[in-house]
Amino acid sequence: MNFKRYLLRRLVLAVVVMFGLSIVIFAISRIMPGDVATMALGSTATEEAKESYRVANHLYDSYPQQYLYWIGGVLQGDFGTSTSTNRPVSTDVAEFLPATLELVVMAAVILIILSIILGVLAAKYRDTVVDGIIRVLSYIGVAMPSFVIATLLLLLFGHLWQVIPVLGRLSYGVVAPPDVTGFYTIDALLAGQFSTFWDAFLHLLVPAFALALGGLCQEARIVRNSMTENSSKDYLSAMRGYGVPEKKILWKYQLKPSLIPAVSCMGMDIASLMGNAFLVETIFNWPGISRYGLSCMLGKDLNAISAVLLVFGAIFVVVNIVVDLIVACLDPRIRLGGAKS
Repeated sequence: MNFKRYLLRRLVLAVVVMFGLSIVIFAISRIMPGDVATMALGSTATEEAKESYRVANHLYDSYPQQYLYWIGGVLQGDFGTSTSTNRPVSTDVAEFLPATLELVVMAAVILIILSIILGVLAAKYRDTVVDGIIRVLSYIGVAMPSFVIATLLLLLFGHLWQVIPVLGRLSYGVVAPPDVTGFYTIDALLAGQFSTFWDAFLHLLVPAFALALGGLCQEARIVRNSMTENSSKDYLSAMRGYGVPEKKILWKYQLKPSLIPAVSCMGMDIASLMGNAFLVETIFNWPGISRYGLSCMLGKDLNAISAVLLVFGAIFVVVNIVVDLIVACLDPRIRLGGAKS
């Protein structure tokens, strides 16, 4: 029951956060200096076109009425028409979002697996050459921005060492699989197109690694420090006294409580991957929603910008709820305390 109350509380807070985010996005789009119709249609648009835009978007109504019209459309999946593509924004989001999600999911998998492995190895071989190498690489990875890492990887694998594709989602001449989920790797497997799956998987590796590296290095340091602090706990000494194998102690009993601070930071890093992806997508010519959002910002496409921000906000909230539930499972005191508060 306590867990259900904790989950319900998190969901209610998520709804409140999204409601607040929608108000902020709407307010920014309305209080920006200049005429909304002119920004949306461009300075070369005729007065008749601008007037039609104002009427269609209820710009002569009060701000509360405009918000109600706007949020009513958003809840129905209607974000308006993009002035950049002249298509419904919902169509653009449905086309570009899966590519970014596939990239972010791959980056998250790389981040989680490698950060835990490197953190455990650094803690196991503390104050040795292995620990020193991992710590130095972690400092370098944290200090370097993702676009610098992406540029270096592009030069390495796209020019000097051409063993893996680095641009786009598929190689030239490879036909995209039937659209089911929007994830080329999954759709190719569902269609039985294993060569297409392998090509799409290889295209994912380098941009996903560039996107994940900063968070990966940070989480590896957190796992290492947390495991080092827990290594002297009495319950671990008792297990060693009972003859429990050291490998089991390390990977099961010492790692689980050590993951709590790392998982919390992982959630923030994974959620921020969506926002950080625009530079990586631009460098690797990845047709995702982050790159689409950047082009819309440059074109002052308010409808598309609002939709992208709402999508990013929703993903951020969902990831944080999942992380909170994982942390609550790792440490029952959190969910019990949250249910009582």
